Amino acid sequence: MSAAGRSQGSAAANAASVRAVAKRLMPLLLVVAIALSPIVLLAAEAVPTDKDPVASARAVAIADKLRCLVCQNQTILESNAELAQDLRTQIKQQIAAGKSDKEIIDYMVARYGDFVLYQPPVKTTTILLWAGPALLVGIGFLVLARTVRLRRTQPEEPALTAEEHERVERLLRGDGAKDAS
Repeated sequence: MSAAGRSQGSAAANAASVRAVAKRLMPLLLVVAIALSPIVLLAAEAVPTDKDPVASARAVAIADKLRCLVCQNQTILESNAELAQDLRTQIKQQIAAGKSDKEIIDYMVARYGDFVLYQPPVKTTTILLWAGPALLVGIGFLVLARTVRLRRTQPEEPALTAEEHERVERLLRGDGAKDAS
């Protein structure tokens, strides 16, 4: 057999082995594609970055002053909740419309109430928010002081008598059956 014949034979053998490997890998590739399809479906659209750095800085500053109404312990800048994303979008739209920071914050307060502010103003409706922690600490201190005072005025328990000491010793030794009387 010539060299050309051998190379054709080995090329055919290589092609056959590649086809065999491809046939074995096809089900595996199908399983991987099916497994990864939910990830592709859940991928969100890329959000373009703002081209105006001043407007972007204003939006960040305003979003940092507003509370996420879903999370409640985060600003809308920090939150990933859908409502927070909507509020950030509204802020950007109002900045683009030429509204001032105060007008935007006033709009949010008018729509959602003082609770939307991360630091609400001191008013009669928000006084509990501001005074509540100090009030709770004061009440806790009074309860602690009263408890300590009551413990000091309670008489101490009398010491055990000799008979009670004997009974305790018997119980500790395991002679409780004799004590049943």
